[in-house]
Amino acid sequence: METVEKKRILTGDRPTGRLHLGHYVGSLKNRVALQDQYECYIIIADLHSLTTKPAKEDIMKARENIHEMVLDYLATGIDPKKATIYLQSAVPAVYEMNLIFEMLISLNRLTGLPSLKDMARNAHMDAESIPFGLIGYPVLQTADILMPRAHLVPVGKDNEAHIELSRDIARRFNQYYGEVFPMPEVLLSEVPNLIGTDGKGKMSKSADNAIYLADDPKIVEKKVNGMFTDPKRISADVPGTVEGNPVFIYHDVFNDDKNEVQDLKNRYREGKVGDVEVKQKLTVALNKFLDPMRKRRSQYAEDKGLVEQIIYEGTLKMIEVSNHTIKEMRSAMGLFGAWNKISRIARERTGRV
Repeated sequence: METVEKKRILTGDRPTGRLHLGHYVGSLKNRVALQDQYECYIIIADLHSLTTKPAKEDIMKARENIHEMVLDYLATGIDPKKATIYLQSAVPAVYEMNLIFEMLISLNRLTGLPSLKDMARNAHMDAESIPFGLIGYPVLQTADILMPRAHLVPVGKDNEAHIELSRDIARRFNQYYGEVFPMPEVLLSEVPNLIGTDGKGKMSKSADNAIYLADDPKIVEKKVNGMFTDPKRISADVPGTVEGNPVFIYHDVFNDDKNEVQDLKNRYREGKVGDVEVKQKLTVALNKFLDPMRKRRSQYAEDKGLVEQIIYEGTLKMIEVSNHTIKEMRSAMGLFGAWNKISRIARERTGRV
């Protein structure tokens, strides 16, 4: 097996739109913190987008999304000198690895993953219209993880089962053909899922209940003002519930003035503060949190061609890494042995070197 100086991390996102606060607490924060300790690979998972958005117009839209998403990466503090950012579809080895791994997992194992049902529902698919590619989504994800032979995968709680499936595939490959892959481990964030602004589920692009990292202050204010709070509280003098209240969940995560947060909670429980004040202070806290990202994003956006260069160089590096992995896989499996023998005999017969 290849020897690496640092353990490797694989993480990334589908380019279906801009990134939001849920992405930040669920994964981006970890990536920034860990990029000095580990060899980080960040995938722009455009092939995964085809599982729910295969139309030509969606593919064309992804081009713009890719650019905006990488700007979000840079804005959060991801350093392309420390982390390799690459385009999934431009790495040929992922297609071959995906096909091989499909042979090592059962259909029942895949259909038992609840997250796939959630993805189908969010994409407005019924049971009859779910494509094979969506069922096989975790297998392609396994190819992404094992291609750089990642040791850690930062994910939210809802994707933990996918990593366990990747471990199953890696384990079976190693049992059949010899030790090629490490067992990837899950790295959960402190806040695995962030509730959406509508209070009905986790923050997501498809549910349109997100505050995006690139949102300007006025948009943030508008979204916070529209957030759900305690539905039983009809006026400011009625004691309210803090636990599970989306506005206070956000205060806990993003407001660095913990004394202010505690004061708001106390007064809210006592019926001595209205939702308006609580939301106003949350707006201030969120904009304070996002301002440094907005500034960095603007600076990077002004450097024309920078994003494309980062993706290009990162993809070339991943192609090199993936070629090493696929070569070891083929050797371990003996998969190309027949072709090697056939081509050798044919060349000898025709006198070719």
